[in-house]
Amino acid sequence: MQTDGAERIPRIGQPPETRRDFYVKLVWIAMWLAFLGSPVADLLQGNHTPLATTLGWLGLAAFGGCYVGLVVRQMGRTLGRIAAQVCLAVLPVFAVVMSFTLGDDWLVLFVYVSVACGAVLPLRWTRPAIVASTAALLVVGLLMGASPEYWLLIPTLLGGFSMIGVRELVRTTRELQEARAQVAQLAANEERLRLARDLHDLLGHSLSLITLKSELAGRMLPDQPAKAADQVADIEKVSRQALVDVREAVTGYRRPRLAAELAGARAALTAAGITAQVPADAPGLP
Repeated sequence: MQTDGAERIPRIGQPPETRRDFYVKLVWIAMWLAFLGSPVADLLQGNHTPLATTLGWLGLAAFGGCYVGLVVRQMGRTLGRIAAQVCLAVLPVFAVVMSFTLGDDWLVLFVYVSVACGAVLPLRWTRPAIVASTAALLVVGLLMGASPEYWLLIPTLLGGFSMIGVRELVRTTRELQEARAQVAQLAANEERLRLARDLHDLLGHSLSLITLKSELAGRMLPDQPAKAADQVADIEKVSRQALVDVREAVTGYRRPRLAAELAGARAALTAAGITAQVPADAPGLP
C-alpha cells in the first residue's frame, strides 16, 4: 500500500509534528491575523490615552491568544459544553467591549469571532453563531454611530462558513486515513488466512503421507527390511519436500498447482497399496 500520498496530506486540525507543519500553520494563521492590522495601527497612532493604549494591547493579545488557541488546537474537534460557552462568550465580549471603547477600527474582531465559531463549535451551532456574529457586528457599528463598516460583513460571513468547509475537510481526511488503516489491516488478515490455508494444504497432505509410510515401514520392518528402508527413504524425501514447500509458502512464492497435488495423491495411494487411475493433469479445468 502506498503511503506517499497520505504523508503529503496536510495535518489539518492537529498539532504540528514537523518543522514544515509548523511553518504551514504559521502562514495560515498569519493570513487571518492580517485583519488585526487595523487595531494595531489604531494603537500605534496614539489616538488614545496611555492607559487605554496599554489596555488595548493587553486586550488584543488576550483576544489573539484565545483565538489562536481555540482554532489551531481544536480545529476539527467538537468542543464540550464548557469550551463552547467560552467560545461564545469570551471572544464576543472582547470584540464588543474593545469596539465600544477604542473605536470602529476594532470591529474587525467580529471576523475572528465568526471564524472561531465556525471552527470549533458543534456543527448544529455553527451557522446560527456565524449569523449572530455578523448581526452583532452590524448592530455594534450602528450603535457606535460610526460610518457603517458594511465591507466587514462579507469576510465575517465567509470566514465562518469557510471554517465549516475546513472542518468537513478535516473529517473527510481523518475518515480516509482510518479507511486506509482498515484496508491495510484487512489485507494483512487476508494474507494470514491465505498463508494458513496454504500451510494446512501443504502440511496436511505431507503429514498424512508421512504417517502412512511410517505405519507401512513399521509393519515391514521385521520381515521386509529392504522395503521398510525404502519407505523410510520416502519419508525423508517427503519431509524434505514439505520443508521446501513451507519455505516457499512463507515467502509467498508458492502457488498450489493441480498437477503437483495429483502426483502427491497418486504417490500416497500407491504407498498404501491402492491402485487408482489418477491423471497426470487436468487440462480441461481452468
